Amino acid sequence: MKYKVRFLKEGLEFFCNSDESISHAMNRVNNRHPIVGCRGGGCGICKIKILGGDYELGRMSKAVISECEIGKGYTLACKTYPRSDLLVEFVEK
Repeated sequence: MKYKVRFLKEGLEFFCNSDESISHAMNRVNNRHPIVGCRGGGCGICKIKILGGDYELGRMSKAVISECEIGKGYTLACKTYPRSDLLVEFVEK
């Protein structure tokens, strides 16, 4: 199934399959996006905040994202899989 992912402030919009991460889908539609890192959930470069929608998370390093942050909607794009349309924003480094 495909879901729309929209980055609020940046005006970026694309479709993401339910079996691919947000980062992978961004790379598929625009290979120059700014959030490419290790793609394994360990570096934290792709940290985003989910503002709305449902998603599933893969394994991520607790050294780059805490349970508290996850509880507030922060996640890593490389380990986030949509389960509905999503409203997202980049996290400033």
